[in-house]
Amino acid sequence: MRRVFVHIGLPKTATTYLQTILWANRDVVREQGLLLPGRERRDHLWASRVVREEPERTHRPQREHEAWSRIRADLSGWDGDGLVSHEFFAAADAEQAQAMVEQLAPAEVHVVVTAREPLGLFTASWQESLKNRGTARMEDYSRRESPSPQMIWNWRTLDLRLVLRRWSRAVPPERIHVLPLDPSAPREEIWHRFAALVGISADGVDLSSSFPNQSMGVVEAELLRRVNEHLDDFQSSFDRGVYIRTFLADDRLVPRGGERYWPGPEQVQECRDRGDRAIAFLGRRPFDVVGDVELLRVPAELEPRRTPDTVTDAEVADAAAEVVAGLLGDVRELRRSREVSRPARWWRGLTRSSGR
Repeated sequence: MRRVFVHIGLPKTATTYLQTILWANRDVVREQGLLLPGRERRDHLWASRVVREEPERTHRPQREHEAWSRIRADLSGWDGDGLVSHEFFAAADAEQAQAMVEQLAPAEVHVVVTAREPLGLFTASWQESLKNRGTARMEDYSRRESPSPQMIWNWRTLDLRLVLRRWSRAVPPERIHVLPLDPSAPREEIWHRFAALVGISADGVDLSSSFPNQSMGVVEAELLRRVNEHLDDFQSSFDRGVYIRTFLADDRLVPRGGERYWPGPEQVQECRDRGDRAIAFLGRRPFDVVGDVELLRVPAELEPRRTPDTVTDAEVADAAAEVVAGLLGDVRELRRSREVSRPARWWRGLTRSSGR
């Protein structure tokens, strides 16, 4: 094992896009000398929980607790480079980052940070929190930097400067690579820059499995926030991922389109200040910035957009009525499909019992 690249996010910076490409082409990149360790993609999520010392939960299967050990074992038996990628590593504190680097020895660890300007990141992060059963209004969202590595959706992981300060205590700045996202560039551009950084060819890789992580409009986001207030039983990762994120948000609310939005003026200014501080921090130390650092600055002029606090009860009610109508149609189709399948199941049981 020569080098291990640890891609730590930031969250909502094309991480899912890059991870989808990599895991869909795992054998291809392995042939080029880059190993994605572990049995499955979720191993990297589970490893981030171990590294960040999340409290163990008895209902989690043993394979989750052993994920970090599996990854290290795979890397130790590999002669080329390795890549570990999950955005929740960004929340690790300095001591946890240092321990992770030490456990990857004797490999030379490089940290990869995909980044974007804080206003777009903040807005996308609030919506992501809603897809994870969050209920905070945007005006109340991420008002502080959490001291806990277990808390993901706040400035602890969204503020590039704070993340770099922690991780640069574990890895020299010249081995920390920051890739600013260019929203005006083709989506494939970030993949090409990422691939070049980790030493593989971007060509010959199937990109068809990748997909854009689309956003909800402002009314749809407020509707989901209010629905989440009534989902007390939807606590598991499976419930959040399958029912809230996919079934309701991505499949029902995102397709409605809707108006784009900003946070309020005070939060816009906070995003602008944090972006300026991050750029200044990058300029003071020898980080490897792969791209234009000015892309990390909030634009001076912003197009007019609504804020979530302007959404009315009537707008939410209209959207909810349409969504409920669609869900009713889904239930009808599901019931019909079950009714159609019953004779087939009965017939299969009869033929098995009769020895045919």
